Amino acid sequence: MPDDQDIQIELEKQGVFVSTINRFYNWGRRSSVWPMAFGLACCAIEMMATGFARYDIARFGSEMFRASPRQADLMIVAGTVTKKMAPQVVRLYNQMPEPRYVISMGACATSGGPFRDGYNVLRGIDLFVPVDVYIPGCPPRPEALLHALMTLQAQIDNQKLNRVRWYGKREAKDFPVPAFGKQGLEIDGRLVDPVGGLPLVSAYSAPLHGEQRTGQLEHPELVRQFPIMDDAVELESPTKAVGVAPEIAIDDLRRKTEASRA
Repeated sequence: MPDDQDIQIELEKQGVFVSTINRFYNWGRRSSVWPMAFGLACCAIEMMATGFARYDIARFGSEMFRASPRQADLMIVAGTVTKKMAPQVVRLYNQMPEPRYVISMGACATSGGPFRDGYNVLRGIDLFVPVDVYIPGCPPRPEALLHALMTLQAQIDNQKLNRVRWYGKREAKDFPVPAFGKQGLEIDGRLVDPVGGLPLVSAYSAPLHGEQRTGQLEHPELVRQFPIMDDAVELESPTKAVGVAPEIAIDDLRRKTEASRA
């Protein structure tokens, strides 16, 4: 017996459009995701190339790069985020109206990339704002950005009006803007990302998972230079988190497996 979706598709083939308010609303939003005209480093060149006629980003309704965050739906963090630039990125994000989305474009925006050990480089923009879609690569090609845009559209298609944070009488949520302190970036006077040191807070989870601190630090086995300021992180000591990095755990498991076979 055909399900409702099959019946709906068959009716649409015959010129009869059947929909729900939720689907119609999501269709309108997914078809008009306007990015902000905003770039940080070399990935921004690939983002500009995506707007060329060859890729026809207008198919997705996203050719309108807006100069003002108040008219944009999507922030594409394209390039290396330095600690000097991080407060401006968060401030621009807070100025965007809901619903708002973030694509982290390239290795630098996601984790610092080849510059991640630099004293001035942020190890991922998700330390301060939640990210909807990550794009790997250094730099990713325009096709990768189009794929990320389609992934974002698929997420929008699955949203329910009675479950999203920005619908109804729910209060808008601004994210704290880091400030420049004597030793690095601070939030409310607390050091969260020291210059030349490891982050003292965990990354935000994706909007689909609540936009909360994950409680998981990158390389938790390494002792931080300053006390960890994230209440969600399980601590072994004030400057050391519990656990080991996933890649180290995988290597240890492989060695144990090889030793047992020998």
